[in-house]
Amino acid sequence: MLVRLALLCLAIVSVATAADRPNFVFILCDDLGYGDVKCNNPEGKIATPHMDAIAARGMRFTDAHSSSAVCSPTRYGVMTGRYNWRTKLQSGVLGGLSPRLIEEGRMTVAAMLKAQGYKTAAVGKWHLGMDWVKHAGKDVAELNIEAANQVNNVDFTKPATNTPTAVGFDYYFGISASLDMVPYCFIENDRVTELPTATMSLLMNATPGKNGTTREGPGVPGFKGEDVLPTLTKKAIEVIGKHAAAKENFFLYLPLNSPHTPILPSKEWQGKSGISLYADFVMQTDDAIGQIVKALEAGGIGDNTVVVVTSDNGCSPSADFKQLAEHGHNPSYVFRGNKADIFDGGHRVPFLVQWPAQVKGGTTYDHPVCLLDFMATAADITGTKIPDNAAEDSVSFLPALKGKNEPVREAIVHHSINGSFSIRQANWKLELCPDSGGWSDPRPGGGGKGKGKGKKGPATPAPALAPLQLYDLSQDIGEKTNVQAEHPEIVERLSKLLEKYVADGRSTPGAPQKNTVDPNIWKYSRK
Repeated sequence: MLVRLALLCLAIVSVATAADRPNFVFILCDDLGYGDVKCNNPEGKIATPHMDAIAARGMRFTDAHSSSAVCSPTRYGVMTGRYNWRTKLQSGVLGGLSPRLIEEGRMTVAAMLKAQGYKTAAVGKWHLGMDWVKHAGKDVAELNIEAANQVNNVDFTKPATNTPTAVGFDYYFGISASLDMVPYCFIENDRVTELPTATMSLLMNATPGKNGTTREGPGVPGFKGEDVLPTLTKKAIEVIGKHAAAKENFFLYLPLNSPHTPILPSKEWQGKSGISLYADFVMQTDDAIGQIVKALEAGGIGDNTVVVVTSDNGCSPSADFKQLAEHGHNPSYVFRGNKADIFDGGHRVPFLVQWPAQVKGGTTYDHPVCLLDFMATAADITGTKIPDNAAEDSVSFLPALKGKNEPVREAIVHHSINGSFSIRQANWKLELCPDSGGWSDPRPGGGGKGKGKGKKGPATPAPALAPLQLYDLSQDIGEKTNVQAEHPEIVERLSKLLEKYVADGRSTPGAPQKNTVDPNIWKYSRK
């Protein structure tokens, strides 16, 4: 009897402990600029009341960064707590048919929380690859977007392997990559929900005839791009409701497709901003986030759920900066550059956290953090010890959530679309390239002679920069004045630190790990 009573007490203690643990909802917007969120940008012209309310209920991080300035690499970092440049993807992004990027056996935040008894679900844009069954003798691009002659090389009647359910998620529903990439269909766990038997493309913009169409390829007859965001929102609400009703701890990863191209706000949102379709799409994205928070509150779990709202990189030029500027709006706020760039506009992102049970509302944290840090933070909150061979670049920001206004990171390494490197420590930022590393002027390859070409436009006449760029962000947040000549000691210190991070296979305390890349990779953009 005493043994049974002791076991019963132990069971009650375990249940109580589980009940006290928070749920996690990580919402990753796609190409949402730092300045697109009103609480980040007092001069911003786009209304974002739901994100503003999250900041009012929780904490706003003013110096948060994605690990890369583009999609797939950042998502790898969120999932693994490891810098994307430690993988074989050294530049660019994956396609919708690319094989899985996350290495076999690598711990993810989903797998970590699942091992702690959490139910795990991913709903949305994956863009980290999965292994489709290919037609005999056919192939697809491994580390870039599939070519036009490869889009029909997959047998969609067969289940895929190495989907999100193979890296720690109990459930997955969403699209394989960006909505401007094939296939145009939804996927549930390891199968398409309907066969993509049509050859189709989507409008890039809700205004017919403007900006053309997406890549042509297989899609489900009747599939509409404007239905994707509402569908993902509805599915996420269903996941929340299910776990709230069952009183289960859960982790929901919600990578939205918006406001990335194709810019297709639903009919009821078109024209709402009075600015542009992009601004309308941002407003609809904000509303979707509001619906998620409302679902948490309806389930009685709003207070003890950690909600993170952020973006995978800066705003894309596809938003039409000129049109936005005519209305007095700058998606990059005061920062230089945009999506794809090594400049802060490429990777400084909105980062809002609410956890009413623990985090004081209306607070800010002004020291650097990285999206990589979610994994270590989730481990810290749940009392999980991460092994040395996982989350090698992730640092817990739980002390910040508890109100400690001190830096949690030694430094952050930034990475642009073409593989250029930068390292930031305190207010010093060293950029190892003579250009933007991305899509803003001066673009890579120009050599100062106007011959460089970026993805988003013609040749640029902007002069090249010095081979090394050093900026003091405390005095020069817009990265306009290169002071590397005046501070060679800082250039040397930051270069050695970056070299060490590469060689050690990690940037956090712990046993060094095998370096999986060229030890000189950080010098790439100097060549």
